[in-house]
Amino acid sequence: MTVQQGFAPHIATLGDGPRQALALHCTMAFGGAWAGISKALPELTLIAPDMPSHGRSPDWDGQSDFAETTFAASLAALPDDGPVDVIGHSFGAVIGLMLAIAHPERLRSLTVIEPVFFAVAQNDAPETLAQHAVSAKPFNDAIQSGAFEKAARAFNRMWSSDAPAWDSLPERTRAAMTRGVQVVPDTQSLLFDDTAGLLAPGALDACSVPTLVLRGEDAHAAIIATHDGLLARLPNATGAVIKGAGHMAPISHPAEVATEIGALLGRS
Repeated sequence: MTVQQGFAPHIATLGDGPRQALALHCTMAFGGAWAGISKALPELTLIAPDMPSHGRSPDWDGQSDFAETTFAASLAALPDDGPVDVIGHSFGAVIGLMLAIAHPERLRSLTVIEPVFFAVAQNDAPETLAQHAVSAKPFNDAIQSGAFEKAARAFNRMWSSDAPAWDSLPERTRAAMTRGVQVVPDTQSLLFDDTAGLLAPGALDACSVPTLVLRGEDAHAAIIATHDGLLARLPNATGAVIKGAGHMAPISHPAEVATEIGALLGRS
């Protein structure tokens, strides 16, 4: 695997609380998407890097390993002056898991919100991935044909069923989503095949970082299986479900998500 040489992410800083946290966004979002969580957790200063091809970060080069590049950039964004809290959503949550396994001494706590680490579901409840494949078909068909705006629209609908209609979104937002969605095919080996080895003996099961595994009440079946499987494997994890929320809980229900994170911070 290769890391994109010279990649330096744009990093937003949200809030000015005394406790530092690294916030890792989902695909097709950007660091500023954590604004609601930041407002609800004033004790935190959120360090929020934009992934490659997202927000104000440079584009992914299409040659390096996207996940490894994102992991390396996230690791570099961790402050050097002591352990910090890591909060990740969706793909960002999987990067957070990688950080916790590789560098547990750098983390004070870990929150993973709807992690799309489908290797867990494949192992525990493979029938849920068959359901996921049906939902993902419009996206996969579009991305394979190079119809990137159509792919972004399908991806957004799949993961944000209650989001505004695509045509009602500002052109700038649609363009940003179309830019970001193009990285998705390169993430599949990590998410489905566990190329990072997180399911290997001595990885998740040996992770002692205080962890919150959180999902929306209306989560996809494969996300529920992943949520439950992570709780069964992580020895220092607690779980929570946000009532009335779907995949985009940090944006749609920031106060409720922040309450759960705050409880974790209080015991970490």
